[in-house]
Amino acid sequence: MTHRATIDFLLYDWLNAEGLCQRERHTEHNRETFTAVLDLSEKIANEQFAPFNRLTDVHEPEFDGVTVTLPKETPQAMQAFNDSGLMAGSKDADIGGMQLPTVVEIASMSFFYKASVSLAAYPMLTRGNANTILAHGSPKQIDVFARGGFEGRTFGTMCLSEPQAGSSLSDIATKAVPDVKGDGSGIDWAQDSLGPRYRLTGNKMWISGGEHEMGENIVHLVLAKIPGEDGKTIPGVKGISLFIVPRKLVKQDGSITQQRNDVALAGLNHKCGYRGTVNTLLNFGEGKFPVNGQAGAVGYLIGKQGEGLKCMFTLMNEARISVGIGATMLGYAGYEASLEYAKQRPQGRHLVGGGAGGKDHTAPQIPIIEHTDVKRMLMMQKAIAEGGLALGLLCAQLVDDEHTGTGEEAEKAGLLLELLTPIAKSWPSEWAQEANSLAIQILGGYGYTRDFPVEQYWRDNRLNMIHEGTHGIQGLDLLGRKVVMNGGKALSVLAERISETIQKAGHVDGLAVHANALAQALQKIGATTKAAWSTGVPEEALANATPYLQAFGHTVLAWIWLELALAAKAAQAKGQDQNSWDKSPLGAGFLKGKLATANYFFNFELPKIDAWLGVVARRDLTCAQAQADWF
Repeated sequence: MTHRATIDFLLYDWLNAEGLCQRERHTEHNRETFTAVLDLSEKIANEQFAPFNRLTDVHEPEFDGVTVTLPKETPQAMQAFNDSGLMAGSKDADIGGMQLPTVVEIASMSFFYKASVSLAAYPMLTRGNANTILAHGSPKQIDVFARGGFEGRTFGTMCLSEPQAGSSLSDIATKAVPDVKGDGSGIDWAQDSLGPRYRLTGNKMWISGGEHEMGENIVHLVLAKIPGEDGKTIPGVKGISLFIVPRKLVKQDGSITQQRNDVALAGLNHKCGYRGTVNTLLNFGEGKFPVNGQAGAVGYLIGKQGEGLKCMFTLMNEARISVGIGATMLGYAGYEASLEYAKQRPQGRHLVGGGAGGKDHTAPQIPIIEHTDVKRMLMMQKAIAEGGLALGLLCAQLVDDEHTGTGEEAEKAGLLLELLTPIAKSWPSEWAQEANSLAIQILGGYGYTRDFPVEQYWRDNRLNMIHEGTHGIQGLDLLGRKVVMNGGKALSVLAERISETIQKAGHVDGLAVHANALAQALQKIGATTKAAWSTGVPEEALANATPYLQAFGHTVLAWIWLELALAAKAAQAKGQDQNSWDKSPLGAGFLKGKLATANYFFNFELPKIDAWLGVVARRDLTCAQAQADWF
């Protein structure tokens, strides 16, 4: 109940999602239609995803050298999701979408991430894939390759990493050469209606959803470099282009053939978590499935040559926010599991008299939730899970404001979204992992067994620290690009928003002290940013980008928790005026819990930023100057 109740609180008491229905794009919607979507999402997640989370963890995908086999429950869950129409929830009506606000779509997906993050990865990747084609593809490419994804008929992937390159995309070696006459077809494929046609050769690693038998086709989005006339590729990211590479070849009219493209599965990767998501090493163009007698995977250029990374960032930025939501919901799942256990598990007794040993051993045992340290661990989990969910929904609403807002509002939303994206990915990935550790701790010895779900949540969540870029990469993005772009304009927009919250909270009983603490934190972030770049030497400024990221993230979450405290205070006042808030199904404890969690975050978490910011402001080079032979 806590998840759904918190979703409603965040959407309606805090973000005023109903107000989006006043915009032309969403006029067909209201709170009732939003509720119907959330009800449907919760139902499918609980009935088709959650019951099989453990099963797909134990029975991993198998490859017999020809076919990848998944548990039968996986395609059943995907079919239920696709039949719901949720895949195209926020898309235009003319391509089968519901034109939902993005914030409602993300709220809908939170149920699936919590129920089974490894099953939810398939629609997440497919939606991101189709959205990228929608944003950068030609009308024909959209009709042939994106529509199938939105309709749930095909699946999609993103193929970036390579065995030798990892996160260093500038070092990818996959090549794409024009597919010209001479292949025996008699067709000049450079004029293909599906886009300029190329032949790709190379290897891609860690490709989630890369091979299976679900759906009619798998549409790969592949980064590759086009050699020049001298046969050499342009070094760095400027030479990267993006290609649509279908698993099965597609005719000019868009119909899918049964002929395999020259994309071969080299093997499966077996990770500690996300075991229900098939993860692959793919070989492109090795000649296992020749097309027209030639080796080389057929791919269609999407967007302009050399702008592949720019196009792929549409998918990557969406994926970063989705990874953050997924991490959050794993933290939420662990929180709910440990909360239920703590309420039921009797152990220990209340202290009586003086000293730690003062107990009445004849008294009945108490539930462990009565112990202060268990309350501390639950409070931290609650702060992380509900705060992370709020952060993800805020970013989703910024997408709505950027796309359907007007003028300055839309511009500021876009800047703020760019700034918060590395936080939305990294903060939940780090701290929801800690929340899962605390869930295991609360369950004690049981937490380390597969008889209880919390150990799987921890394993699944451990992957999110590396998905879509490590903390180090996100920190470099934040401090090296986002806070200084456009002369620091995005940081100014955030400071403006935070200052508005501080001003409101400064006049509210019980929140003024938090408003003052947040004001100090904001000042420290600004001063540290200037200090880091004061010498203009990137190696010094960015030497401690990860601690900067941690401090920045905690400051953003403090702002969010102050916002939520204000919303809880307003809901309390409204309910008291109506003499009804304490009689609701949620009970008085729901809003008091929000206020107590805000207190926890400001008292226990926000003070951590001083240590993080200290090394950044000093441009401490302890780590940067360490030599390899010192370790």
